Amino acid sequence: MIEAPQPILLYRQDPTRNMARFYLMTVEPTLFGDSALVRCWGRIGTSGQRKIDLFETQHEAINAFADIMRRKLRKGYVAPTATTHHR
Repeated sequence: MIEAPQPILLYRQDPTRNMARFYLMTVEPTLFGDSALVRCWGRIGTSGQRKIDLFETQHEAINAFADIMRRKLRKGYVAPTATTHHR
């Protein structure tokens, strides 16, 4: 069995465009033995939106997780570092 990736929290901020976004993803098991890719996103400071995509196998969910992560990083999202401060 493949180990699910750790949940990832990404940020995209650009004060010149009044942009302050977050994107959270995790792969979780379902009650029926499938896997779910859970995504939450929105403006920092809000509860944002949530979407759950179901997959028959954990491998499919992990592949979708990796694809979305690559797209978000290309769009300028970054993972927070220990020195990053958000208000």
